[in-house]
Amino acid sequence: MGFMLHQSLFALLLLPTLSTALSSVNGTIDFQIGVVLDLNSMVGRMGLASFNIALSDFYSFHSNYRTRLALHIKDSKESVIDAADAAIDLLRDVEVDAIIGPQKSTQVNFVMDLGDRAHVPIISFSATSPSLIPRTRYFVRTAQSDAYQVEAIASIVKAFPWSQVVIISEDTEYGGSIPYLANALQAVNARISYRSLFPKSVTDDCICKELHKMMTMLTRVFVVHMSGSLGARLFLKAKEIGMMSDGYAWIVTSGLTDLYSLMNLTVLEAMQGVLGVKPLILESKELDYYASRWKMMFSQVYDDIKPAHPSIYGLWAYDTLCALAMAAERVGNRLMNAADINSSSVFNFPISETGRELLNEMLEINFHGLAGKFSLTNGQLERTPYQIVNIVGNGDREVGVWTPTHGFSREVNPNIPSSYSISKKNFGNITWPGGSEKVPKGWEFPVSGNKIRIGVPQKSGFNEFLKVEKDPRTNATKVSGYFKDVFEAVMAALPYAVSYEYVIYPFEKSDGSVSRSYDDLTYQVSLQENYDAAFGDITITANRSTYVDFSLPFAAGGVTSVVPIMFEDPNDKWTFLEPLTKALWIVSAAFYIFTGLSIWILGKRVATSSRGTAGQHAGMICYFPLFPGQGIEGTLICLILVAWAFVAFLLMSTYTASLSSRLTVHRLKPTVADVKELIKRGDYIGCQHGSFLVDFLKDVGFEESKIRKYKCAEECHEALSKGSSNGGISAYFDVMPHIMLFLSQFCGKYKVAGPTYRTDGFGFVFPKASPLIAGVSRAIIQLTENGHISDIGEKYLKPECEAPDTAIKPSSVTLRSFQVLFGITAGVTLSCLGVSLIIYLYPNVNFVQIIPNFIRNTSSKSQALFRDFMQFFASLFVSISS
Repeated sequence: MGFMLHQSLFALLLLPTLSTALSSVNGTIDFQIGVVLDLNSMVGRMGLASFNIALSDFYSFHSNYRTRLALHIKDSKESVIDAADAAIDLLRDVEVDAIIGPQKSTQVNFVMDLGDRAHVPIISFSATSPSLIPRTRYFVRTAQSDAYQVEAIASIVKAFPWSQVVIISEDTEYGGSIPYLANALQAVNARISYRSLFPKSVTDDCICKELHKMMTMLTRVFVVHMSGSLGARLFLKAKEIGMMSDGYAWIVTSGLTDLYSLMNLTVLEAMQGVLGVKPLILESKELDYYASRWKMMFSQVYDDIKPAHPSIYGLWAYDTLCALAMAAERVGNRLMNAADINSSSVFNFPISETGRELLNEMLEINFHGLAGKFSLTNGQLERTPYQIVNIVGNGDREVGVWTPTHGFSREVNPNIPSSYSISKKNFGNITWPGGSEKVPKGWEFPVSGNKIRIGVPQKSGFNEFLKVEKDPRTNATKVSGYFKDVFEAVMAALPYAVSYEYVIYPFEKSDGSVSRSYDDLTYQVSLQENYDAAFGDITITANRSTYVDFSLPFAAGGVTSVVPIMFEDPNDKWTFLEPLTKALWIVSAAFYIFTGLSIWILGKRVATSSRGTAGQHAGMICYFPLFPGQGIEGTLICLILVAWAFVAFLLMSTYTASLSSRLTVHRLKPTVADVKELIKRGDYIGCQHGSFLVDFLKDVGFEESKIRKYKCAEECHEALSKGSSNGGISAYFDVMPHIMLFLSQFCGKYKVAGPTYRTDGFGFVFPKASPLIAGVSRAIIQLTENGHISDIGEKYLKPECEAPDTAIKPSSVTLRSFQVLFGITAGVTLSCLGVSLIIYLYPNVNFVQIIPNFIRNTSSKSQALFRDFMQFFASLFVSISS
């Protein structure tokens, strides 16, 4: 069979070669073209068939051309070394003007440097790795770069929508487009949850083992970027172990999509329901004519394969040869090759002048070929729209078209303007793996026997929140506490069953020292190597949310501090002044003097003793309101005395009560009232070990050297008792739930001080784009609204004692409390003075004339009285000083 196959190939290639040789007798110019392909590969076979059809068609249609292409075929045998050896032989011995090939990107990666050295174009219709452009000037790619299709694949993921995918690729140069795919997925908020790399030499057992590993993961969307042979083996094993069933979604890249029709029926059956992308090829009469001859020729040479339609690689090979023939005709007369040989190296070969001319003309070629528009930009084929196909039965079915400018549509129609859209409504009917037409949700819980691993931190302190123990006999993990009950309540509230197990995350070493933190735990969850989720006193922070996703918070946040309480000393020498405010003291003294002055004015007319000196008058004003004596007569004076006595009695009673309270109640106050005071004094402060608070406190303004970390509440209590100056701390900072529990454990010894800094609270931790996030968050909202989470909190976090009696400091009595009484007293006094004035003035005949005289007399007497007061106080000061 192998001998007959090579015989047929030789006969197929002989016809155009002979015709080219004969034509040279008639004055035509031959261009020597090397062809390096893997002749036993599918792409290599299709390429050879297309080359021969292209030569026949092109020179039959352009029989008047003065140039011909003479092909020199070399087999690279799927080896980089053989490809390089073939290229060296063509460059040095045949002195070719151009080389078509090699076939694979790994081969091209080496051969292109040889072509650059010899100034010979290296033209590849099958090497699609994005890393090849731009590399050298003389490399030309007449195929679509794999980097072009990644946006179409990412748009499919976005349209359905799926939040995460698994990528399966070859561990070769062919997988070089995966970084581009990762960027495209990130742009549509999708995540690569796992990437599986298969070497070319991988065994079937290794493929099965890796597929079983992927079955244990949540993600059910797979993007496959492989060559035809390895991809066929992968899907056969996936079908065998049940991964081509309901709930799975498979997307294959253009290389595998294009070659699936050339695979046997067993592989086709395994790939049912797969979505594929490939460059869009518009139907034309030329394409139909080519397809009929290609199928016939290919079937005659390779009777073991019955292709459904021509491959895109065959169309690119056809267009490549046509473009090269056009460039050769433009170059015209053949240029002699000038040799510049250095015998010291096996890689020294002639420098081709024809190659440079061919390259320049090739880059200018622009025509409409079988694969669409042939136009090179920066040495590679321009991007075209992509066709989305669904593999069903023995063929594929187009379900949509993707373009960079319009997104998805049912068909390409440039005459109909439309906006960019990636809605799944623009797809046709899709049959998914397992025969279902229901869109897979993109994730499922692992198969039976595999549980989600929930990381629980094991550490000392605050066991009411979470206590993790290991049974020494059974080695079973025992978890209890507030967080555990909330987590299990949330899991029970989900509309689907979730199988999980607790996996301990130890914070402390065997010697008791703390070696890990909550940041470490969240990062481990992001890796998904040992933990699939985690819960505990893990605060939602911006830094952690960059590599994990949090549920909605189930416990309140906030960071504050507690400080020790001390008793305030009541035995201050100025305590007696504190019951009344300064304003009330001043107004009381003023009213005392005003009342005495009023009584003196009224009593002057009836009290003969009032006819003394000015000093005696001043003294009388001071003692008269309290001791009016027997000389005071008249109803008016009694009214004033009654009003003043009432005010004085209330004022003295209030003063006595307030002063007694201040002298007998021991008031409590914090040792530190403000965070700024702690920073200014440079005191040591404390926080919980392993938490985010160290970085938080540094942002507040504390130096890291002043922050001490503790494992449990007892250590914090001991440090606070010592104080900052004795090796302890002045304040302890923590999240609000911990602070409230701390205060309940040490009743009457500490109190909250300073502001409460807002944080987002405690949340459950999941890997990025975890499918559990939405359901868990909805369950938290439900349990919060019905009060179930609050009930759990009361069970574990109820204070064991009342808050300490801080004996709020009595406020001083203000003027506002007595302003009405003072107003009434002032009104009564002024009314009495008015009545007395009227009684005094009314009996006089010259009443009108007396008024001005009274005013003048009153003014002069007031001035005299003021002078007497000043003399009295001056004499009093002198007597005291002596």
